[in-house]
Amino acid sequence: MNVVTTGERTTSRRSRQEMPVRVSAKTDYALRAAAELAAANGDGLVKADQIAQAQGIPLKFLLNILNELKQDEIVRSQRGSEGGYRLARPADSITLGDVVRAVEGRLSTVRDAPPDEVFYGGPAEGLRDVWLTLQAAVRGILDSVTLADLVRGAVPASS
Repeated sequence: MNVVTTGERTTSRRSRQEMPVRVSAKTDYALRAAAELAAANGDGLVKADQIAQAQGIPLKFLLNILNELKQDEIVRSQRGSEGGYRLARPADSITLGDVVRAVEGRLSTVRDAPPDEVFYGGPAEGLRDVWLTLQAAVRGILDSVTLADLVRGAVPASS
């Protein structure tokens, strides 16, 4: 997930508008698939086509995502007619941040660079600190919510 920015801004056309936090389809699908697996945890293996149908995710895209989650040891798979996917560890030990990092890498970037590697001069010098603060906020939320929290609906309230 590449965080562009958050907050409010004033525009000439609209008096106040929220600025976007951009979440890729890949990240959205990965989190939804992980939630399906968390909800089924303990009930055995879940087939990819079941996840795809339940969450409206294109199957080929989902299979690529599940492979990335498998490489990061978030999910395990079993082949065969009785095969499928399951979480590699308990849902209460996997954060949303773990899932996002598995499919996207860093939680936030500024023009494809980590915020701590971006520098500005002059009056924009403080902008680097804004990006670092934003990164910490995103990390604080995504790394504090587990898949078990998500499935239970125990997520931070929006303000």
